[in-house]
Amino acid sequence: MSESLRLDPTSPGADEVVTLIIKHRIKKGFEAPYEAWLRNIVKVAGQSEGHLGVDVVRGNHGGLQMFTCVLRFCSTEAMQRWLDSPQRQALVDEASPMLADGDQTEVNSVNEFWFSPLADAASPPPRWKQAVVTLLVILPHTLLVPLLWGPLLQLNTFLSSYVVATFLITLTIVLSVVYVFMPLATRLFAPWLEAGQSHSSQP
Repeated sequence: MSESLRLDPTSPGADEVVTLIIKHRIKKGFEAPYEAWLRNIVKVAGQSEGHLGVDVVRGNHGGLQMFTCVLRFCSTEAMQRWLDSPQRQALVDEASPMLADGDQTEVNSVNEFWFSPLADAASPPPRWKQAVVTLLVILPHTLLVPLLWGPLLQLNTFLSSYVVATFLITLTIVLSVVYVFMPLATRLFAPWLEAGQSHSSQP
């Protein structure tokens, strides 16, 4: 059964990028049908207004294959529209016989997801590991982005002003980190981030 999430659109952070994290543990023998279903719902979700992208992480939990789907939306309102949509409800009902634990959903701000457990980890990685990965992503951006913008910022006085130049450089770094490099880095370093984490053996 799908868990219904209801968010207050007037709550703090309502206009920030949010992630909808969906975890599905698949009954034995339903792996192939589920993957076909997953490809379909990813395609349908991509057509939803405010949808910014999706990542799918495969793992194992309690002897069953587990899929963690991370959908990013431009706002809580956009995410809620997708959660409440007839298309999603129909697709979740279709998948229900294949799911061992139902449709498990949770919501995080985009930066909180970076270090959320992706599969069956019991807790996020230690903060010092989070800091190392974040540094590895941010440092090259702070060194390279100003150099890349440099020639363009010198084209006219307006672009070269301190406020405008700082805004453009910061915007480039934020968008690149949030939408491209941090998701890539967390997937790349996932074995190290999750090393030593306790995992549940409950079915």
